[in-house]
Amino acid sequence: MKNSLIRIFLIALSAGLIVVSCTPRSRYERKLKHELSSGVRQDSLFMGMYLGMPEKEFYVHCWNLNHKGLIKQGPSNTTVEYIMKDELKYPASMNFYPSFTDGKISEMPVKFQYTGWAPWNKSLSSDSLQIDVLKWFEKKYGDRFLKINHPEKGSAYVKITGNRRITIFRENEMTVWAVFTDMSVKQTVNDSLGKVVSPRK
Repeated sequence: MKNSLIRIFLIALSAGLIVVSCTPRSRYERKLKHELSSGVRQDSLFMGMYLGMPEKEFYVHCWNLNHKGLIKQGPSNTTVEYIMKDELKYPASMNFYPSFTDGKISEMPVKFQYTGWAPWNKSLSSDSLQIDVLKWFEKKYGDRFLKINHPEKGSAYVKITGNRRITIFRENEMTVWAVFTDMSVKQTVNDSLGKVVSPRK
């Protein structure tokens, strides 16, 4: 259900990109083609995980991280949760669980929320959280994220390096998603964004 909602959003974002402006779309398509043809693989995710990681290795790795007290089970035991104390401007939670293709990680959706969020606390809204996550990602994965403006969904940010694409977008007032995608895999399967724009989002 969660992955379906993410895919629906990415498709809508793509469609909005086409309607709103051809320039970001063209820049995206050129960048995607260039990066995929470069032969460079950039599989790094976070906490020692990576795109292409075998499913069994992922579970063993998470068990080890849990044993060290670094992560725990997320809400309803459907995700892995990491409590962020210093990485962002305010304390936040980071929940994630990958999608697997042929038994290997092909996509990693990550959900961020400020732990102190409340409807009346605008400083902890997803507007601020998205920028906070973007700045943190620029330090970890490099700058030059492409900004995409959607008429209904607002701003999203995309970065493609080799086979890895990172997309950051807001779901609602509380939640921000960052989705890591192995485009060398997703361009040949049911890609959430590529069917609309080009080889995926």
